[in-house]
Amino acid sequence: MVSLKNKVVCITGASSGIGASCAAVFAQMGARLLLCARRTDRLARVADDLVKKYGAEVHCITLDVRSRKNVEQAFTEPPEAWRNISVLVNNAGLARGLSTLQDGVVEDWEEMIDTNVKGLLYVTRMLLPGMITRSEGHIINIGSVAGVSVYAKGNVYCATKFAVQALTEGIKMDTLGTPIRVSVVAPGLVDTEFSTVRFHGDKERADASYKGMTPLTGDDIADLVGFIATRPQHVNILNLVVMPTDQSGPTLVHRR
Repeated sequence: MVSLKNKVVCITGASSGIGASCAAVFAQMGARLLLCARRTDRLARVADDLVKKYGAEVHCITLDVRSRKNVEQAFTEPPEAWRNISVLVNNAGLARGLSTLQDGVVEDWEEMIDTNVKGLLYVTRMLLPGMITRSEGHIINIGSVAGVSVYAKGNVYCATKFAVQALTEGIKMDTLGTPIRVSVVAPGLVDTEFSTVRFHGDKERADASYKGMTPLTGDDIADLVGFIATRPQHVNILNLVVMPTDQSGPTLVHRR
């Protein structure tokens, strides 16, 4: 196994959901955590909790991955000791809306593309060269089953997650001959803020997404991310698809 004790792990979208769960998993491994999110108040609460529970060493960055300027500035500001990042978890992402393309809201499209695709690119572009120079690094992207199979009215969201799959494979090709490892975890239904965000705060509609079935949790995904990151150096898990037992495809769900 690869030990991450005292190694720097950077997680985007770390203020809640899968990102916060990943932070807890890596804190238990003794990693030093560089946590990034837009919501500074919630990020601070996550950090405080990790310090109290695990004695973790945490540095927080206010980061909107949609802004290239913000990303470039954010990763040049941390103290030198926080710049040698061993693991990057590109977790920041979202869905907005559920509609046919002809009825789609352009602003929703732009937010998904800017976050899920361009944000991942901006952060990776900043951190990958350093990993290559140091001959050490692992990029773990959080994708979706929506990037494996398209579903009705998911058009643009699915396209962004197909992009994550393609970028993961492309980065692995671009780093061939280096020790850099690249992975994507593609979850099915996970009970986080995801659906509430998708439906613009409509909690009733969001809750219906998980009604009558047992979804995955953020902790389930974080457990797998931790597993992937600690495999022996010669092992690269490129693509991992995980769904609840009650799910067999993006929209094929058994409900009781």
